[in-house]
Amino acid sequence: MDISDNETRICPVGEADCPRLDELAYARSRMEMLAEQVHTDALTGLYNYRHFSRMMEQEWERTRRSGQPAALVMVDLDHFKRINDQWGHETGNRVLRHCARLIAGMLRKIDVPCRYGGEEFALILPATPLPRAVSAANRLRTAIAGTPLELDSVTISATASMGVNVYRKGDTLEMDAFIEQTDSFLYQAKKEGRNRVCHPDFKLFRPETQVGREEKEDLFR
Repeated sequence: MDISDNETRICPVGEADCPRLDELAYARSRMEMLAEQVHTDALTGLYNYRHFSRMMEQEWERTRRSGQPAALVMVDLDHFKRINDQWGHETGNRVLRHCARLIAGMLRKIDVPCRYGGEEFALILPATPLPRAVSAANRLRTAIAGTPLELDSVTISATASMGVNVYRKGDTLEMDAFIEQTDSFLYQAKKEGRNRVCHPDFKLFRPETQVGREEKEDLFR
């Protein structure tokens, strides 16, 4: 239940200078901080796997009700072990935070960027057809490759491989199978040389998305 500012100034025991109000404000602050920690990855500041699972379920149901497609982008940093081995795990952590900032800065407010685990991220893009999701993934891939991390004495470049998939109303895949399928596109990108985006054939999605001329042009910019 929300409490207005006027109500929060009223001391529950009727004292003019009320320590209870300070205790209440501190308790609320702690509750908000703990609630945020439950859903936030401590290292990157993105949402964590727990939040990812929760939001995937919500988008799954939203798509079934509304018919709006929900896109999933799986992102994995290429050769990340080499960065850890050569520069140390703390530098590897800084690379993760750097890439997380790029991801968060390029997505819409309605999108849900999550750290899936290790050097892998999962991005939920609500109400997004396949061509737009692939276009967004390619812009992000280009940004990661073109924005190295500048440290005091060294410049560290990173690239990312990505798999993109879209869940549509009427699709028969269960959610876990859909995530696994999206991961398979990510692994395909790895096998084909990394620093690329793989996805289903656009033709399979054409009746649903009705790709127009402007959207097609956007794909190949």
